[in-house]
Amino acid sequence: MSDGPEAAATSGSDPAEGAPAAVAITERWPELAVAGFLMLLAVIDIVDSVRVGTGWADDGPKAGYFPFYIGLILLGASGWIFVRTLMRWRQLAGSFVSREELGGVWAVLWPSAVYAALMTVLGLYVASMLLIGYFMRRHGRYGWAVSVVVSIGVPVVFYLVFERWFLVPLPKGPLEAAIGL
Repeated sequence: MSDGPEAAATSGSDPAEGAPAAVAITERWPELAVAGFLMLLAVIDIVDSVRVGTGWADDGPKAGYFPFYIGLILLGASGWIFVRTLMRWRQLAGSFVSREELGGVWAVLWPSAVYAALMTVLGLYVASMLLIGYFMRRHGRYGWAVSVVVSIGVPVVFYLVFERWFLVPLPKGPLEAAIGL
């Protein structure tokens, strides 16, 4: 029995519909990949926590005390998922995500990546205005007036809260520098 997407393409299809369901990714490999990645992060956390100290000092716990135990919990949980996935290998032939669902992820992922790139050039506030406006128009289907008010209002509120109230500077671009923010 093959475990690739081709073999799983017919699982979950309704014979009455005639065409098999399109399966982009089966459940097996994402479960193993995420569990393995989290196990790797947990081991890195544990090793570094041991390096900086996991015991108690005169003034309280050392820097690695809490991260060490969080790493142990993460290692145990992800190890359990890894082993459970291997034990249920044959049962996990169903679809992890369909092509349509991947389309929804892509519709959020690429604007977020563009936002991160624009933030380095335009600063947080202008990039946030563009992202909020895009999502409100494209996915929320709001009108221009509401989209413009909200996409300008949210960064203004962030500016007032973080920069003025908490005195925490956020990344600024050339526009903010030009108007003296």
